[in-house]
Amino acid sequence: MLAQTIRKKLGKAAKEEKGFTLIELLAVIVILGIIAVIAIPMIGNVISNSRKEADLATARQLYDAARLYVIGEANGDYREHTKVTLTELKAGNYVDQNIVLPSTKAPLVEATTLINFNDDGTLLNVVLDPHAADITDGTYTATKILTE
Repeated sequence: MLAQTIRKKLGKAAKEEKGFTLIELLAVIVILGIIAVIAIPMIGNVISNSRKEADLATARQLYDAARLYVIGEANGDYREHTKVTLTELKAGNYVDQNIVLPSTKAPLVEATTLINFNDDGTLLNVVLDPHAADITDGTYTATKILTE
């Protein structure tokens, strides 16, 4: 009864009320803000991890191309090809001519992007140049390439 009297004095009848109150709108905005605070860092981590994985996949592809290069060009004799450059892989068409580092979209430098093997053909490491900011020298170890 009291509520109806107050509504009549304020000029609003109960049936004419439409829309949301300011408090309801503020509550929704606060809830959306909390969700954003939680979700944005998670999305950032997903993007960062996918960039790292893409760079690792590129290193793995270069390793596979270098193995094919040594088998095709040197009959599998790794003693003469312990260090394979991107220049050699491109010359033999073992990799795309426009290969880039996925995380930065920067073209790989032909002379300093290296795949290093032992004399017996065991992978030592792959060096990508330029490298992503979170990799100190662009070197991916054999363990990382072959197991992850």
